[in-house]
Amino acid sequence: MKAKIKKRTFKAIYRLLDRVSPIDGDCGKLCGAACCTAEDGRELGIYLLPGEEKVHDRKDNWLEWTKEDAEDYDFPGSWKGKVYFVKCKTPPICPREKRPMQCRTFPLVPHINEEGELSLVYNDLDLPYRCPLIEDEMPLNDDFVQATFTVWKHLIEDPLIYDLVKEDSLERERAALDLAKLLGEV
Repeated sequence: MKAKIKKRTFKAIYRLLDRVSPIDGDCGKLCGAACCTAEDGRELGIYLLPGEEKVHDRKDNWLEWTKEDAEDYDFPGSWKGKVYFVKCKTPPICPREKRPMQCRTFPLVPHINEEGELSLVYNDLDLPYRCPLIEDEMPLNDDFVQATFTVWKHLIEDPLIYDLVKEDSLERERAALDLAKLLGEV
């Protein structure tokens, strides 16, 4: 899978996100880094975005790496070849400055509407942990929200990442419509 975004761009994006946080301080301290460990004690991981593997050192002893075939999972049809899945070996003690992209922008995720406009929404997946930022609807720092929007605006310039965000957005909209039908609102 050939990513359009270069290593230096990912590094610049990481530097931008290093300067902001969803709340003042380390949000992982609110919940004991719940996003690294499920409530049932099982360790969690995340897929890297195409090209993001270039900014991580596979020899770092804090990450466990696996390489998977994109076609074997629920990725967009444009994703061919290998995808990288990483898992912190030492949760909840993980180097915050080395977090993958989607960890850095959590609890927000990008959403592309029918008109092709990008926005940010709270992660609405059925998570195996409780995130106080989402559950308690804690206000997020404006600089974090702006930086996250800027980052995703650049990331979706890569057609592979755009396809992922668009597919996730369509799924989110379908789920909302199904729920509205179930509740008799449509």
